[in-house]
Amino acid sequence: MDTPQPIKIGILVSSDRAFKGEYEDISGIAIKEVLSEFIKNPCEFDYRIISDDFAPLQEAMRQMCESHCDLVVTTGGTGPAPRDIIPEVTQSVCEKMLPGFGELMRQVSLKYVPTAILSRQSAGICGKSLILNLPGKPKSIRECLEAVFPAIPYCVDLIGGSYIVANEEVIKAFRPKS
Repeated sequence: MDTPQPIKIGILVSSDRAFKGEYEDISGIAIKEVLSEFIKNPCEFDYRIISDDFAPLQEAMRQMCESHCDLVVTTGGTGPAPRDIIPEVTQSVCEKMLPGFGELMRQVSLKYVPTAILSRQSAGICGKSLILNLPGKPKSIRECLEAVFPAIPYCVDLIGGSYIVANEEVIKAFRPKS
């Protein structure tokens, strides 16, 4: 079997405290670990920690999309607190929003915590990049990615991104039969 083509994935952590070095980021690392398990392609990660400020987050997100990240995954900033602004940043850079991703992630999270209704996870398309907003806890990141990942490779196909090969020993991706 041929080796899958390399893909580029952006990981954008929205956190004032991690940005200031007050604590070590574990959420972005969790995203990298889970996606490395789920994806067979060699992955190049563009990993950034940015403060919870609109302009720097927007600039980082745009740069990731312009540098041909097939997938940009964010963590943090999806709650109702005043500095939680990732959904607004995502909407500002996207041509289309994909509400089904957020709906499914909230539905999955509600099985574990009643406060999942406070989450504002979302997803959208910027150019040939799929942007996905995840929660901030590693356990929740895994649960949400397990739920939505089956649709990610086909979505990236539809928007003209690279062909993502799922590690079928770990998780299955869905692509309609031709």
